[in-house]
Formats: sequence, structure tokens, C-alpha cells
Amino acid sequence: MNMLKIVAVPMHPEGRKFVAVFAAIAIVLYLLWAPLFWPAAGITVWCYYFFRDPIRSVPQGDDLLLSPADGVVSLITDTVAPAELDLGDEPRIRVSVFMNVFNCHVNRMPFSGTIKKIVYHKGKFVNASLDKASEHNERNVLSIEHASGATIAVVQIAGLVARRIVCFTQDGAKLEAGDRFGLIRFGSRLDIYLPPGVQPSVTLGQTTTAGETILAHLDGPQTQRLAVMK
Repeated sequence: MNMLKIVAVPMHPEGRKFVAVFAAIAIVLYLLWAPLFWPAAGITVWCYYFFRDPIRSVPQGDDLLLSPADGVVSLITDTVAPAELDLGDEPRIRVSVFMNVFNCHVNRMPFSGTIKKIVYHKGKFVNASLDKASEHNERNVLSIEHASGATIAVVQIAGLVARRIVCFTQDGAKLEAGDRFGLIRFGSRLDIYLPPGVQPSVTLGQTTTAGETILAHLDGPQTQRLAVMK
């Protein structure tokens, strides 16, 4: 990794305490035995990199549904949205984006809309790339309503290493596309349940960028795409 590029990217405030702890440990190890400093310093730099929060160019278009997470599309399947969100029992396409420990873990709004409901579940910490993680892992479930009335479900899922889901928003909040709404520490996954009848614009194995990659079009192809910096 290029050190200058790493430190030039802003870090999310959630990471400050972790970087401070790792830096303090590195200093103590240096005082005890200097060679131990370098591995600890490397871990400190990696922690800063993990909590990076880069500026994103958010595509503009009322019908665009953007990826809420950086990562790789690991699953695309038909299933019913989580029952606790009261979104009905009509099957929807679920797109799963898996985040490894090198991805940016700040989660962003997929479109401008209103947070209708948030439900947190305690659970296990099995590998987030597995399909069963959607039901068994610790997770935070959100329903988000678009101005058109279309509603999606977004599920933050803790993984094998992730032990903390952070949500920055609350019921009733109105957010813009690309706004930050949460973060998951150290490897995890996001599930996005598309509105009934909406098809994904991504494929298995595709790399996504939060707030930039178009997951789907709500009303058809977008003919003109502008971008704003957020």
C-alpha cells in the first residue's frame, strides 16, 4: 500500500480510538524491544486504512439504486424481505455485498429517502459470505422508502471477525443518496432487498463502491448521469 495515499484519505471518527490504542501499543513495544515496533506500527497503519472514509462521486438520478457498501457481489437470490419490516411476503431479489478487511466499511444510502424502520438482532458471527449469515448472524435491519413509494430493505450483517455494527441514523430520518448511515467493524456483509419486480444491474463477483456503483434502476435505464461530491 502507498503510505502517502493512505494517510491522505480522511478517517471516520469511529476509528480514532482504535488507531490511538494501536499506536500506544506500538510505542510501548518500542520501549520494550525496538524490533517489535514495526509490526505494531504496520497494524496501526492498517487500522487507519480500514476506517478510511473517502469522498465519493454520487451519480444523480431519481431512479438509481446505489450500492450501500464497498465489496464484492457474493450472492444474488430471490427471497422474502425480513418479516419484522412489514414489507409483505412477495419475493424480492436480494443482492449481497461482502466486505473483507481491506474494504472501506462506511455504509451509504442507496437513494434519497426516509428511514421507515430499524430493527437490531443479536446473533452469531459465522462467515458473512455464507447464505445462512442472513438469518443467523448479528444484524441490523433497515427499511428505506423512496420518494416514489418504493421501499427496500438493507441489512447490516456482522461477520466472522466483525463484532460491532454501528448505525448513525434513526427511524424517520430523511437522508440523501450517498449519505453515510452506518459502519461495520472488521469484515462483514450488506444485504439489499430490491423492490418487487426490480432487476439488479450488477452480476456475481462484481466489485462495488458505496455511493457510486449502480445496483439497479427503479424505473428503467438512466439516460444522463451527473455526479456530486460528498
